[in-house]
Amino acid sequence: MPTQTSQLAETVRAELHKAIIGLDEVIAHLLVALLARGHVLLEGVPGTAKTLLVKALALVLGRDFRRVQLTPDLMPSDILGTYVFDMQTGQFNLRKGPIFTSVLLADEINRAPAKTQSALLEGMQERQVTIDGVRHPLPPDFLCFATQNPVEYEGTYPLPEAQLDRFMLKVSVDYPSENEELRLLWSCHQGFEAERLDEMGLQQVASPDSWTQCQAEIARVTIEEDVLRYLAQITRATRDSPHLVLGCSPRASVMLLRAAKVQAALAGRTYVNPDDIKSLALPALRHRVILRPEADIEGLSADDVLRATLEQIPVPR
Repeated sequence: MPTQTSQLAETVRAELHKAIIGLDEVIAHLLVALLARGHVLLEGVPGTAKTLLVKALALVLGRDFRRVQLTPDLMPSDILGTYVFDMQTGQFNLRKGPIFTSVLLADEINRAPAKTQSALLEGMQERQVTIDGVRHPLPPDFLCFATQNPVEYEGTYPLPEAQLDRFMLKVSVDYPSENEELRLLWSCHQGFEAERLDEMGLQQVASPDSWTQCQAEIARVTIEEDVLRYLAQITRATRDSPHLVLGCSPRASVMLLRAAKVQAALAGRTYVNPDDIKSLALPALRHRVILRPEADIEGLSADDVLRATLEQIPVPR
């Protein structure tokens, strides 16, 4: 049975597809994170519409949007802001950085050094920032979407574990299918330009009231004890995996639970089932584990290890 949450999601998807071709699974994961109030790390090679997607999503949701391009010489103050002396008043006034927004796009986050990446930590965890010892609240609906190219590309800095753990989901953005790429080329031939997103006719389709109703629906989603135990078994199994140096923390379990409850609401259900957990296990956990060197040499990836873990754990009926 359709719910307010599932209906809103369908409306957002339809509106996004005015500008976005394909990326259905990526859009689904972004909607899960948005409704769960979680941050998202988008990883993919350049040119796969990561920036365009986040910009279009903010426009469709009617959220304030700021984008910051991270570079090796970017300083924390370029993200947070800094105090500037006003000659007329004789006082220092805060010149706010781009983090003071509802939707922040940290583009190519792995091109900035660790100290600049870490400038986002407090805001992502506590939705506040500290500048010169003074705390400043961020908007209550603040969300960070970060993009990165695969770490093996030249000129990048791997994100530290503490930074990665703040992201609810790490979503892989792959190349489009042949049909999707042909549709993209045809659209560009007809005049579509990603730089002119405001001319694509995208409309705001989510109001604050509808968002509040969705949050109320998600809060009513229940989970049986055996399904909750199944979730815990997955994350705990990663800590004993012979292929991993570092398994999932308790925060990973909490994030997966929050995402699974949203997934259930998006499906029009009032309860979480094992499929909700399985479908979100990879994006919720892949960035929270570290492979052993020998597993990496064997060609295993975090996704490979997580899939094997899921296969070993009995699914409750």
